[in-house]
Amino acid sequence: MTKLPIIAITMGDPCGIGPEIIIKALQSPEVSQLCVPFVIGDRAVLERALALCGSSLKISEVAASEDARTVLNGNIPLLSLSKLGAADIIYGAPSEAAGDAVYRYICHAAHLCLDGQVAAMATAPINKEAMHRAGHDYPGHTELLAELCGTDNFVMMLAGEVLRVSLVTIHESLIDVPHLITIDKVLKTIRITAEGIARLTGKSSPKLAVLALNPHCGEGGKFGAEETEIIAPAVNAARQEGIDAIGPLSADTLFHFAQQGCYDGVVAMYHDQGLIPLKMLHFDDAVNITLGLPITRTSVDHGTAYNLAGSGKASEKSLLAAIRMAAMMVR
Repeated sequence: MTKLPIIAITMGDPCGIGPEIIIKALQSPEVSQLCVPFVIGDRAVLERALALCGSSLKISEVAASEDARTVLNGNIPLLSLSKLGAADIIYGAPSEAAGDAVYRYICHAAHLCLDGQVAAMATAPINKEAMHRAGHDYPGHTELLAELCGTDNFVMMLAGEVLRVSLVTIHESLIDVPHLITIDKVLKTIRITAEGIARLTGKSSPKLAVLALNPHCGEGGKFGAEETEIIAPAVNAARQEGIDAIGPLSADTLFHFAQQGCYDGVVAMYHDQGLIPLKMLHFDDAVNITLGLPITRTSVDHGTAYNLAGSGKASEKSLLAAIRMAAMMVR
C-alpha cells in the first residue's frame, strides 16, 4: 500500500487566525485520508487554539517529520520550534518575537521539502510587519521561499475550481508596476503558468488569457504603450513556443468569459487586477500556489484576519483546500 504523503503545515502568525484554522482543518476526516499532517509551530499557541475551538484533538510533539506517521488518530503531530510568551501572542497585535518564529517555521518547512523529508508544505497566513520588525525583510511567503529555493523563476497563482490567476508582479506599489513589466518577465510568467496549469489539470496545452495593463488595452496608445511594446510581443513569443496564450485582453471584460470556463488560466499584470475578481468568486476556497519552485507549496488565499483572531469564527475552508491541493499535486 502506498504511503500517504507527509505535508508540513506552518502555523503562520500566532497572533492571527492561523492556529485556529489549523485545528479546525485537522478536525476534518478528509485530511487523514489525503496525507499525514505535520504541524510546525508553537505548542502553547496550538494549545490555546485547541481550547478556543473546544477541540478534543491532542498534541503529540515529534522530533522529526517521519515520526508523524506513528502518531495516533485524534492527535496532532507537532514540531514546536518556538516558546513564545503570553506578551508575544496577543490576538491582533503582531510582535517581533512572533515574526521571528514565523520566519523559522517557514524556513524549516522549506528545507524539509528540499531534503525530501516532507512531500509538500501548506502555509497559514503571516504578518509581514512582524517579520520585518524581526529583521526578515520579505514582501511575503513567495519571495522568501524563492530565495530559500535559490530560484528567480517563480510565479504566484491563486486557484479555485473555476478561476486560476497568476501574477506578473506580486506585492508591489501600484506606481512601480509599469516599470517592472518587461517582455522577459511577462513571457516567463506565461511559461511557468502554462507548465503549472498543465500539471494541475492534466491538459498538455492549457489555454491562457493574458491581460492588458491599461484600460481598453491602451486604446491604441492613448492610455499607454505597454500593450504594444511589451505584452503583445511576450504573448507572440509564447505562441511561437507552442503555448496557447491569447492577449493582451481587456481586464474589465475578460473575467466574464473566464468564469464561464473559456480559459484554463489568466495572467494578470498586478496583484489587485487579478485577485479582486478571483476572490469575488472564490473567497472561501481559493488556494495560493507558488509555481516554478523545486518544491510543492500551497497556502490559504487570505491574511491573518486580526479582526477575527480569538473569536473562534474563522473559516478553515481555504486551508483545507490548500492541503487538498498539495496532496493532489504531489500525487
